Amino acid sequence: MTTFHCEQAWLGGDTAAKGVLIETSDGVIKAVAAGVPALDGSVILRGLTLPGLANTHSHVFHRAIRGHSQSGVADFWRWRDLMYSVAARLTPELMYDLARATYAEMALSGITSVGEFHYVHHQAGGASYADPNEMGRAVIRAANDAGIRITLIDTCYLQADVRGGPLTGVQQRFGDGSWQAWATRVDELGNGPKARTGAAIHSVRAVPRSAMGPVARTARERGWPLHLHLSEQPAENEAALDAYGLTPAAVLAAEGVLAPNTTAVHATHLTEDDIDLLGDSGTFISMCCSTEHDLADGIGPAVQLRLAGSPLCVGSDAHMRIDLWEEGRAIELDQRLVSGRRGHLSARQLARALTTDGATAIGWPEAGTLAPGSLADFVTVRLDSPRTAGARSGDALAHVLFAASGADVTEVYVAGEAVVRDGRHLSVDVGRELETAVAAALTGP
Repeated sequence: MTTFHCEQAWLGGDTAAKGVLIETSDGVIKAVAAGVPALDGSVILRGLTLPGLANTHSHVFHRAIRGHSQSGVADFWRWRDLMYSVAARLTPELMYDLARATYAEMALSGITSVGEFHYVHHQAGGASYADPNEMGRAVIRAANDAGIRITLIDTCYLQADVRGGPLTGVQQRFGDGSWQAWATRVDELGNGPKARTGAAIHSVRAVPRSAMGPVARTARERGWPLHLHLSEQPAENEAALDAYGLTPAAVLAAEGVLAPNTTAVHATHLTEDDIDLLGDSGTFISMCCSTEHDLADGIGPAVQLRLAGSPLCVGSDAHMRIDLWEEGRAIELDQRLVSGRRGHLSARQLARALTTDGATAIGWPEAGTLAPGSLADFVTVRLDSPRTAGARSGDALAHVLFAASGADVTEVYVAGEAVVRDGRHLSVDVGRELETAVAAALTGP
């Protein structure tokens, strides 16, 4: 049994509680009490403690092009060309090195679990590795070696466009030939203490309509979360309307894909009918605001989606920045910009998106809360940094959610074990390892 005493902690309410004692054993929270003193031998957590943050949408190798797409890259499609150039160079060894350092960067900012939307499955030209899941296993090992949980959201990717064009060039690394071959390969992944399997339909343009329902059924039969990119670009909507006479959301609804185990990523360019389809089905929405900002993709109707019945969660996607505190408040701040008014989402609702709902979306429903029976994953944010000073005099939860950054995280625990202490990762020299891995990804191993 290990006991932690939190100066303040968010226990799911509108504000933080003070003097919170958390008892853990075997990686699980056994008891929680508020308004009590520390026990002898308690680990003292000074600041605001919350459940560990869940990053629901990551393309880990995209970290290599952070900052390299700010000149001469006019739009999403030109950005994708740059990203593909890195995807072409990846080996399992390079993927591991880049992913381990990137996941450690996530841990430093308070992320304790990640949903990795993984689609670089095979060798150049599309041939399988001796172990068809070698790339996926490298990613899983990297996350666990960096100290965080992972759901490998293994992606079905079968065609180059909505009309069924063949995969060419680097895209050949993404494809399995059929949804059946994809399912057979993913079935071999299995789970571990800090690793689980998920499924993804890359997008309506990358998976034939006839395969969408079977992929969704495969995920449900196996208890996997199912994720997909949805209406990220107007061009995607136009292509779906041209091919099917339906929006992407309507196609997915018709094929039985939308459901409470499904998470739609981006959901930026939606009609009112699309919003109703998503909300009525209970489909989760992963908002990735920093990526939308960077790529000029637009602002999605987050508040309308939540009111319609879709829980919100957040992801760092292409890793222009890795800071879920910024991702969370950007949902509210973007809505303020487009509506001209404040107060769409409360601090409690944003905290749920970052923790409870995010953990559920990536298949860890027993994480994301500070309550008996929950996994002992939690993060502490200091309340005396230049950004958070003054929080103790008011609403610490709201102050942290609207002002803190990943640099304010001091302690991170996963399964009750320290991963970050005093703002330092305990096993990865993050800056040095990122520098080496990024250089290799940009120039080749």
